[in-house]
Amino acid sequence: MKKLIAASLFLLACGGKTAPTTAPPPSPAPTDPVAVTPPPAPDAPAYVGKAQIGTYGFDAAGMNPTIAPGASFYGYANGTWQTTTKLPDDKSNYGMFTVLADISDERTKDIIQNARPTDGPEAEKIATYYASFMDEAAIEARGLAPIKADLKRIAGIKTPRALVLEFADAARHFRGSPMVTIVAQDDKDPEAYIANLGQGGLGLPDRDMYDANAAQFAKVRDGYKAYLATMLGFAGIKDAKRAAAVYALEEKIAAVHWTKVQNRDPQKTYNKLTVAELAKLAPEFDWKTWLPAVGLGQATAINVNQPTAIAGIAKLVKSEPMQVWRDWLTVRTLGAAAPNLARQYVDAQFEMYGRVLTGTPQLKDRWKRGVDGVTGALGEAVGKLYVAKYFAPETKAAADKLVQNLLAAMGQRLDALTWMSPETKAKAKAKLATYNPKIGYPKAWRDYSALKVVAGDPVGNAARAAAFEYDRRLARLGKPVDRDEWGMTPMTINAYYNPGLNEIVFPAAILQPPFFDAGADDAVNYGGIGAVIGHEISHGFDDQGAQYDAKGALVDWWTADDKAKFKEATARLVAQYDAYCPFPAADGKPAQCVKGQLTLGENIADLAGLTVAYQAYKLSLGGKPAPVIDGVTGDQRFFLGWAQVWRRLYRDQELANRLVTDPHSPSEFRTAVVRNLDAWYAAFAPAAKDALFLAPDQRVRIW
Repeated sequence: MKKLIAASLFLLACGGKTAPTTAPPPSPAPTDPVAVTPPPAPDAPAYVGKAQIGTYGFDAAGMNPTIAPGASFYGYANGTWQTTTKLPDDKSNYGMFTVLADISDERTKDIIQNARPTDGPEAEKIATYYASFMDEAAIEARGLAPIKADLKRIAGIKTPRALVLEFADAARHFRGSPMVTIVAQDDKDPEAYIANLGQGGLGLPDRDMYDANAAQFAKVRDGYKAYLATMLGFAGIKDAKRAAAVYALEEKIAAVHWTKVQNRDPQKTYNKLTVAELAKLAPEFDWKTWLPAVGLGQATAINVNQPTAIAGIAKLVKSEPMQVWRDWLTVRTLGAAAPNLARQYVDAQFEMYGRVLTGTPQLKDRWKRGVDGVTGALGEAVGKLYVAKYFAPETKAAADKLVQNLLAAMGQRLDALTWMSPETKAKAKAKLATYNPKIGYPKAWRDYSALKVVAGDPVGNAARAAAFEYDRRLARLGKPVDRDEWGMTPMTINAYYNPGLNEIVFPAAILQPPFFDAGADDAVNYGGIGAVIGHEISHGFDDQGAQYDAKGALVDWWTADDKAKFKEATARLVAQYDAYCPFPAADGKPAQCVKGQLTLGENIADLAGLTVAYQAYKLSLGGKPAPVIDGVTGDQRFFLGWAQVWRRLYRDQELANRLVTDPHSPSEFRTAVVRNLDAWYAAFAPAAKDALFLAPDQRVRIW
């Protein structure tokens, strides 16, 4: 899920490490690998629900019982699903999150297509935005006309000041700028907003992809170079050397960028500077022109997220030839507009960012791209209609109850900790007591009255929507922090924790099977949505979230001894995940493995979330034994519920990308966190020789 430090996706990995690969050889399976514990006492409550999946909420047909749980719990719980499910041609990965996303898209399409101008101004904007995008004939007829003025302006840039002004315009319209600005809550003053300045400028997702020694990205680099030439060709620039120069510029930008791991440290990314100090940090850049142009002319302080990167980019703005920067801006402008332009531009962009970058063979249907565009521009306007039609009050009430149960269980976990001092424990409890759960949808819906949507102008509509969002955030400066604001739409299949607001947020669309089903067995629900809730709660106490106090301030509230014990435990979790290698060494190439430090926050949240969810499940039984259903005990159903939500297929290039860019471990290894819970061993009796087996003193226990 998403932890908003910029506010971590729950959804969504290498060096020659000694560890099991993704598919360890299966051990011989027991005769009945599920029913390995005795039935409960006769007074166990009977299961009387009617689940939407399987008998009790778990798809038992998707299991592969020939794989021992201890060899691969993911394979045991999901192996048949894994081998019989086809990855759709328009997706880079496919699992339970995408199954629900497809359902959400279908529902959202229905809402959008039935929006009528007579239903009010927001419905009119929704209908107009979508209809303008779907009018392919008109879009084809216009060709490149919608952005010719932009391309002409860029081609005419002759002075450093004009270049900086164009960078600022690109930043305000999210077209891509070498430096990006965003107004967000101040980490050290959580009652105020602050402008943040961060690194930008790359066309590939991460600096590490530009590394010529990274063999897994060789085809991506080649494809991107071809893409640059194609896009410049659309603008009438046929010189291959100019495309090569743009790539060389981005290589230099990548060299000064901070890594994903560096950017995970909220202390290092908090550097509050005055305008004078910013000018001293990067004197080569024209801040007097830039700041007013991005709406920060009156700002007295700016948080510079990556100071050395900003200084390095500023040097490049001054040292690199004007023509190279003009060409770079041309590519960015074409790329931003491409989804709303004629088919040749759409296809060129998909060739790079679909086929080459992720291995996805087929472009999404136009209506799906239209839904994406409308929800990106008018998300809460659509969300209001979605909630009214698809989110029952009973679901919200049940989710509220689950959240309260999980918070209570987390409190008990904190009380029982033996490694934490009473002083730190009291502050942890105080933080937990101030959590703000948000379920389903926001209290107040966003106002879109200032967004202008014009019939027949899809490029302009997208640009105006981007500027509207930028200006909405910019307007927060000097105002009280809005603690009711949401960072996701109700249609989103995800959840998040925001440390500055100390909130856990669960959009409506994730509160459905397989995560949550009111008719399913409680054990499966606690293993599914319960662990999701526990995951988000736990983010407040992971290696990043634990640096924020009860008020949401970035401040050290730990004793030195407690901090050392916490770091010792998290280091063991880093080592555990470093050892997972989806792509083992072969043909002279090194293995590609999970980066334990990059994924640490999510791994902590998975471990703690599942632990807390298990405790909450046991509390929900009220001291009574759980029923046995189809020969499966309550504890077994709990862990199977967890494993089921992580069913996922990846294309190889997509998985390779995620190992570098994603703070989440691949799904198989998220499932494997069960190896640290004693209750899993009692439920499935893995053998000591099994790949997942850990001796009790090797199991990582944090929260």
